[in-house]
Amino acid sequence: MTVTTMSATNVGVGTGALPAVPDPAAVAPKDARALSKTFFRRLAVLEEGTHEHQYARNTLIEMNMSLVRYAAGRFRHRADEMEDIVQVGMIGLIKAIDRFELSREVEFTTFAVPYIVGEIKRFFRDTSWAVHVPRRLQEARVELAKATEELSTRLGRMPTDGELAGLMSLSEAEVTEARLASNGYNSSSLDAALTGDGEDGDASLADFIGGEDPGMELVEDFHALAPLIAGLDERDRRIIHLRFVEELTQAQIGERLGCSQMHVSRLLSRTLRQLRKGMLAVS
Repeated sequence: MTVTTMSATNVGVGTGALPAVPDPAAVAPKDARALSKTFFRRLAVLEEGTHEHQYARNTLIEMNMSLVRYAAGRFRHRADEMEDIVQVGMIGLIKAIDRFELSREVEFTTFAVPYIVGEIKRFFRDTSWAVHVPRRLQEARVELAKATEELSTRLGRMPTDGELAGLMSLSEAEVTEARLASNGYNSSSLDAALTGDGEDGDASLADFIGGEDPGMELVEDFHALAPLIAGLDERDRRIIHLRFVEELTQAQIGERLGCSQMHVSRLLSRTLRQLRKGMLAVS
């Protein structure tokens, strides 16, 4: 796996209002923050495919590569995979640059780190299996974890395989198979804090970007979820709004809609299952 970026000096023809940055990768993180804003403002009005757009985008990538090194540093215990980790992190950085808007009124570093870490975690999710497990079972394991959490919250106890099967639209045998498949997963925490001295520059970068904003972890999920919710019919969208925005109980929603709590529960479960499948399809 290889992600490459062209040097800004190779695409700097006709840069106009953009400053020339001979060696973007050498720009200090603190300076990159201010300089990135200038490039993002210009990038927003440039036509994609032009030399100036390519120069601005590539310069942003190279100036912010330190964010990838910072995020990759959390996984130093996987030193033998570090090259792949950095390359995957670069994909996250590029996605963040392509989706960032100054109107969000958040620092790019705060926006980008969850994207970078998210790509790295996705890489481990797809590769960290101690034994070979079919892709369908890997996905079923993720579904099982989500369904177990949802039903445990709703029922106040651990759900049975039959209840899980109903929510996941699977047979009980398939639920059992997914549970057994989980034993083939290497479950070392991807969020475990690491101790020890960082690489040169890590400490100043940590001070520069501060801690991760937990709310920004949801940015990519919201981005993918919005069109799925828009595709629901009006009644399902209203139920989602009443349950998760107004935080009404199922019984209160039933009163609003003129139906039973059980009917609301069935509609809500069906809609959440539909949204969950849609999210897995785009992940």
